[in-house]
Amino acid sequence: MTFAENMKSKARALQKALVLPEGTEPRTVSAAQIIVDQRIASKVVLLGNPDAVAAVAKNQGIALNGIEIIDPATAPLRKAFAEEYCELRKHKGMNLDEAYEQIADPLRFGAMMVRKQASHAMVAGAENTTGNVLLASFNIIKTKPGIKYASSCFVMATDTIEYGANGSFIFADCATIPEPTAEQLAEIAEESAESCRVYLGVTPIVAFLSYSTKGSAKGPLVDKVVTAYELLKAKRPDIACDGELQLDAAIVPAVGKSKAPNSSVAGKANVLVFPDLQAGNIGYKLVQRLARAEAYGPILQGFARPVSDLSRGCSIEDIVVTSAITLAQAGA
Repeated sequence: MTFAENMKSKARALQKALVLPEGTEPRTVSAAQIIVDQRIASKVVLLGNPDAVAAVAKNQGIALNGIEIIDPATAPLRKAFAEEYCELRKHKGMNLDEAYEQIADPLRFGAMMVRKQASHAMVAGAENTTGNVLLASFNIIKTKPGIKYASSCFVMATDTIEYGANGSFIFADCATIPEPTAEQLAEIAEESAESCRVYLGVTPIVAFLSYSTKGSAKGPLVDKVVTAYELLKAKRPDIACDGELQLDAAIVPAVGKSKAPNSSVAGKANVLVFPDLQAGNIGYKLVQRLARAEAYGPILQGFARPVSDLSRGCSIEDIVVTSAITLAQAGA
């Protein structure tokens, strides 16, 4: 079973509700019907003006069977959502009138549905920027208790089964935080470990990557990675982690044994934490293209409730699979 099929199976077993704020975006409407038809969610909600949604569906030849349409502008929940939003943003000087206007935005309304558990998960980004999706999520859904920063990961599925979790890895952060501090790297690693449990179904083994292995080189970039490792080890001694490790020392048993003989992680890592966004983004694309690996993501992590961002160039199947991945988080 492929990773995508596994996520669909998990979501199908959980039967959670999904909100898609971009209800008049053609690919999203098509994906919504597939999600319903394949029973990936117990309920799918499209946000938007019902006539506009219906017009898009008609052009796509979609009947909208089993799909709920909610117009944030006229929804009975708008007033209560506005009151909650005003309370969340009052420290920024927001008043109730402003909150009432702003909550009609589908991204904010969808995020509030997830916050209030009117839906279990939200997926957006087919026509909205990552910044807009993140902003709505930060302001309304918030991060988990004890987590300050949201980040992202990729699930990388390769054919090289002797490495990682039968060839699969979590790569982080490849899409969200450009130059993470040591504290942010530690949180990225903590949340990536949880992603490993949810998506790969195995015990996470976390490597903080660097150009140095256990003191083979010196410098501030290495120091930051070592500090991140120490922070995570102190906060979460239950997570198997080590750093700093070069990539080969992290995943190749023979190299790990040679370069870091006293490490319980070296040569066995299935979660790779890159030192910054440039390295992470380059790394996942190298593996995707040269190793012909399947790359699933970016998957947002660290939020209090499941939310995912799409690429604006996504396909209908990308939306379906991302929705399944996000719904799988709801059962974690």
